[in-house]
Amino acid sequence: MLNADKTATPEIATHEHEEAAMPLLTKDQLATLGEGLIAYVKPIRSDELGAMFPEAPDVQPGLQLFALLGASGKPLIVTDSRDAALANAMQHELHMVSLH
Repeated sequence: MLNADKTATPEIATHEHEEAAMPLLTKDQLATLGEGLIAYVKPIRSDELGAMFPEAPDVQPGLQLFALLGASGKPLIVTDSRDAALANAMQHELHMVSLH
């Protein structure tokens, strides 16, 4: 929909039989959309490892690592190489997305 000043206004998809505009997905449903199908790689420092992977052993501080995260942000694996994280995603048939 275009406003009078020609800017677009986002529309919320609704069920046709409902009077009030209600989103088709809840926040919880949206958060899990793509889980088990979509993943992304996030560069992290070893200092962040314990917060993301509480079961991880102590690692030398200041190292560059790469975390493979599910669509919801759930940590899946951590490695010292981006290529290894991508290979793991491919092995598990996850579709990679880029976040900016």
